[in-house]
Amino acid sequence: MTGEKSQAKDKHMTHPNIVFILLDDLGKEWISCYGAKDVDTPNIDKLANGGMRFNNVYSMPQCTPSRMCLLTGQYPYRNGWVNHWDVPRWGSARYDVDAYACNLGLMMRKAGYATAIAGKWQLNDFRVEPSALDRAGFDDWCMWTGGEGNNPPSNKRYWNPYIVTKNKPAQTYPEAFGPDMFSDFVIDFARCHKDEKKPFFIYYPMVLTHTPFTTTPHEPDAETNVGKHKAMVRYTDFLLGRLVEALDAMKIREDTLLIFTSDNGTCGDLVGHIGERAIPGGKAKTIEPGVNIPFIASWPGSIPAGGISEALVDFTDMIPTFADIARQTVPGEDKVDGSSIAPYLRGDVDHVDRDWIMAMGGQNNAKVSDRGVENEWYFRDRVLRDERYKLYIGTDRSPQKFVDLQADPDEQTDITGSETDTALASRQKFEALIPHWPERDADPRGTPQLPQAWDTPVTVKTLVWKKGSPE
Repeated sequence: MTGEKSQAKDKHMTHPNIVFILLDDLGKEWISCYGAKDVDTPNIDKLANGGMRFNNVYSMPQCTPSRMCLLTGQYPYRNGWVNHWDVPRWGSARYDVDAYACNLGLMMRKAGYATAIAGKWQLNDFRVEPSALDRAGFDDWCMWTGGEGNNPPSNKRYWNPYIVTKNKPAQTYPEAFGPDMFSDFVIDFARCHKDEKKPFFIYYPMVLTHTPFTTTPHEPDAETNVGKHKAMVRYTDFLLGRLVEALDAMKIREDTLLIFTSDNGTCGDLVGHIGERAIPGGKAKTIEPGVNIPFIASWPGSIPAGGISEALVDFTDMIPTFADIARQTVPGEDKVDGSSIAPYLRGDVDHVDRDWIMAMGGQNNAKVSDRGVENEWYFRDRVLRDERYKLYIGTDRSPQKFVDLQADPDEQTDITGSETDTALASRQKFEALIPHWPERDADPRGTPQLPQAWDTPVTVKTLVWKKGSPE
């Protein structure tokens, strides 16, 4: 190996490339390395066998709360995105980077990474804010903004997709398949930056496997929703394999941390199977299939191969983890809720710095009015869990249900009042957190988006607040 190549190798091993893949609406019951019986995912399985597969990682139960949790490092009660607020379609809240102490893209750019994003955004309306992705810290992009109000072509993310890139305004690409365009962009960005003196960071929020159910280039004749969903899962697996193969061909696989996960569980119309268990999709619910998502980390030579982890992790941990790997101080560290799992990934420690994880929002309460987006309750329902026990907390701040996930994986039995000493200790640990949460969850921060000519008027009922009128 030449001196120049050795320096590049040492540089990347110290500051590796990072590719964070976020699926859209896919639970463990559709991934075969997690025991799924209805579909095979050989490339995802191979990634898990070569890295570490996690069993206890929490997202939020809906798309935008998970994405904002990832981007800000904050739980929804702090960042304000406690529900699924589809910005381009609703014309209400928007992601304003100036309103948050830490932003993932900006942090990685400051750390010296070339940054890119490809796939689904949904947090800004690019018609109003064409520079939103640059302001969020991304140097290049290939994006579906999300369905835009009164713009039917923008609903297409799959066939004939409506995509915006850094150099071209949003437009329809006839006969193209959107996931292929995003995959091509990610691979091209990696190829263009593999020999640079600085590493790259790619946030790859896939549009797959969210509805509408669709055929794929490999299965153009797929029929029925279940048949199309399986085809979409298999195509997701294909695209992952294509990306890993490309990184191998570039000879940068050992210099790249790749994380593969999902924003929430599968849509409720689908039922998958793990062993003999039938598992209805849990999207928008705080049951385990809704928030305990697949999570695989692979970094050959750094993350030991074949690991299966019960460590407690949630999306607030991603910013501290990436900052740790990049040797970057977390901006506004006291305003970030998570902690780094980088030492655990490397095998330097045998545990993570957590004894609980949290997800919020199993009840739909977002309302849109002339005041913007508002919350029907001051306090959003949430769940807390450790490796065995889980507590549901209602909108009145009181415990609602306590379950033993080991004995009761379907969460059918409330063991309140019949706890063992071990269970009681977990329950008391969870309940001790309640007084430390604000009386009222935050609203989305920043200047509301101004009304636009394409906005659809929204009529809402008078809001009823648990603790009086909002300020």
